[in-house]
Formats: sequence, C-alpha cells, structure tokens
Amino acid sequence: MSGTVKRQRVVVGLSGGVDSAVTAWLLKQQGHEVIGIFMKNWEDDDDSDYCSSNIDFVDAAAVADVIGIEIEHVNFAADYKDRVFAEFLREYSNGRTPNPDILCNAEIKFKAFLDHAMRLGAEKIATGHYARVRFNANTGCHELRKGLDPAKDQSYFLHRLNQKQLANTLFPVGELLKTEVRRIALEIGLPNARKKDSTGICFIGERPFREFLNRFIAKEPGPIKNDKGHTIGEHVGLSFYTLGQRQGLGIGGLKAKGAPRGGGDHAPWFVARKDMANNTLWVVQGHDHPWLLSNELTAQDASWVAGQAPTATALAAKTRYRQTDAACTFLSTAPDSFSLGFAQPQWAVTPGQSAVLYDGDICLGGGIITG
Repeated sequence: MSGTVKRQRVVVGLSGGVDSAVTAWLLKQQGHEVIGIFMKNWEDDDDSDYCSSNIDFVDAAAVADVIGIEIEHVNFAADYKDRVFAEFLREYSNGRTPNPDILCNAEIKFKAFLDHAMRLGAEKIATGHYARVRFNANTGCHELRKGLDPAKDQSYFLHRLNQKQLANTLFPVGELLKTEVRRIALEIGLPNARKKDSTGICFIGERPFREFLNRFIAKEPGPIKNDKGHTIGEHVGLSFYTLGQRQGLGIGGLKAKGAPRGGGDHAPWFVARKDMANNTLWVVQGHDHPWLLSNELTAQDASWVAGQAPTATALAAKTRYRQTDAACTFLSTAPDSFSLGFAQPQWAVTPGQSAVLYDGDICLGGGIITG
C-alpha cells in the first residue's frame, strides 16, 4: 500500500487513546512523515481525579516513542474557553442542552489545530475519529461518510466540518472496526493498547455533571409539575435537567396525584418540558408519553458539508448520538435553518442538541434543534 500513497507530512492529533495511536502508526506504515500533536484544551482543576491531561500526555508521548515520531504539546485552553466552554455555559443557562464535542471539533480540532498544523508545514492532519472522507469527482466535493464500524461511527460529531477542513483531513481508523484497531495496537506493542475509551467531555470527565455545572450556573429552584398541572416536587434549576432525563429528579417513588389505583401509577418519571418563563419543570410518567414524542422539529445555525443545503427531501436524521437513523422529510426554510418531519415519532427531541442529516452513509450536515 505504501508504494501507491504519495508521501506527505501529516500531523496527527495524539490524545493518549488507542484510536489516535493506531492512526499515527498506520500513516507511518504508509510512508508518510508523521508528527504528533497533543492538544491541551482544559486547565482548570487539571490535576484532579476527574480530568488529568497530564496522564494522557504521558500515554501519548509513550506511543510516539514506540512508533518513532516526534510529539509536540500545544495548549489550546484559551481558545477552548472562548470558543467552546463559553457557548456551552450560555446554552445551559438558556435551558438548552448543547453538545460541546461538536463545537470542539469545529472550533478547536479542525480549526485551531488545523491552523497550527499548517504552520508546521503539514499537508494533512489526521485524528482517530471513526469516519471517512471521499472525494466525489462527479460533484467536485469531499463527502463525509460514516465510519465502517456502525457501533463507533462518529460522523454525527463531525457534521459541521466544511470542504476545506475535509480536504485536509485523514481518518484512517474510519476504515476499520474497533476490534481491529485494538488488535493492531496489541500486535505492535502500543503501551495504551488496552486503555479504556474516554467518555464524556474532558472538562467534566467522570465527575457528577450537576456538581460541575454548579460551579458556573446559579441554582434557581422552582416547581416540578406533572401533565395534570399538579406540583409534585421542586427542581434545583432548569439548567440542570435535560429532556428525557429519568435519574436525579427526586420524585422516583412518588405516585402521580390523581393516578388510578393499580398498574402504572408508579411508572418512572421523565423530564418532558422546561418552561423558562415560569421556571417550571414538567414531568410525565411512562417512556412513551405523548409529551415525549415529536413528529417534527426545527433547527437553526445550519452547517452543510457541501456548502449548501441538500436538494433531496427524503433523507434520514439523527437527533442524538447513537440513535438509529430515522427516515425524515427535509424542508429548508432559510439559508441557516430547516425543519424535519418524521415518519415515526422521535423520542425526547432536545433543544440544543444537533439534528444531523444523512443520505445513506453520507453525512450531509445539520443544525441546532430549537423546537
């Protein structure tokens, strides 16, 4: 394979995890000049048990040593705080549930990191994302496609990437199953071959989410009401809840006021609506309550991989990561907004999350759900 690939200078984002490590090894095997970059995106309480980039950097440096490449430690914490974390807090303060990983990809990994790599003379950058890039000669566009491992596909998080970013990016592990990536890592003796996949956002890590938000957003308690308008509890602040949430409501064992005796009166409660104007949290019983189901949605701040909205109307969409693609009708209502109608009702469609559109395995782009 190396004989057919043009040698290029490729800067790889080494996170300390196994996916980016195998990415770097694969590229070096193909004959490229590979340079590793470790991105430090968070500095507050970085030495805590929840989020320590120091450990990740040690792992990344050990990987670089085994592969035989240089590694540079670059601090993007100021960019991250300005471009990602500030927006994260703004969205939560307004009662929405943002996805900072999507913003981090668009603003840090494929903007600040890409710019830095180009200053190093890179021809391409590469990351350990499970996605693929294909150039379509018929359209003259780079397509963002799902990773081949359906259980690990990360195109949802990359849907805001544009043509320039995709043209300069490689996703080697997107062509592999995760089991194959682990096998390669063990076979070549990578020190992090068995390292557990990271979960959550770095600045939150494994810590209780509400505890973290508490440090930045003031609590504003208010009533919890059921679908009959009865007050059945008190919430700690609307910012601390998300639609579809079942845990942490403090009303788990309560019987619904007015509920009939017998079956279903102790069914689990779910967050169904957040009334910011009246500081009221509305909850319902049962996973399939009508308030939790939506046949349509609207989204704004649209971003399209091809640079323009799709022309097809019969597409598929995800309204949250790991959701099965849902058949939908796409209607572009303005340059930066759109609406979707679904063949089957969608569960807990959440403002602040992203609605991402697909045509088969091609990720077309998406927008931020507003309602």
